[in-house]
Amino acid sequence: MIKIYHNPRCKKSRAGLEYLQSKVKDFEIVKYLNDTPSIKELKEIIAKTGKKPGDFIRKQEEHFKRNMKGKELSDDQVLEEMVSNPKIIERPIIVHDDKAVLGNPPEEIDKIL
Repeated sequence: MIKIYHNPRCKKSRAGLEYLQSKVKDFEIVKYLNDTPSIKELKEIIAKTGKKPGDFIRKQEEHFKRNMKGKELSDDQVLEEMVSNPKIIERPIIVHDDKAVLGNPPEEIDKIL
């Protein structure tokens, strides 16, 4: 089952959702601001991308600028920040089986379909 971690208020996330809808019909939408993944879930998702937790942080968000910028944080500390402040999670994230991508630009989604 394909999952998209989505923020309906974000233009880029909506573009990713529309692109995914144009490609497949059966997938699950996770509105991650309301249904925030656990640290364990985020670790699993990020591991499927081959990237690090810091690659999934929205560096323009105020929380990042005030609390994280310029600090040497471990991956676990970054994950804790992501769970306690999900607005800083980059979006959309699309997961399909053992692969995941950041759907920005939307064409990145093709890599896991």
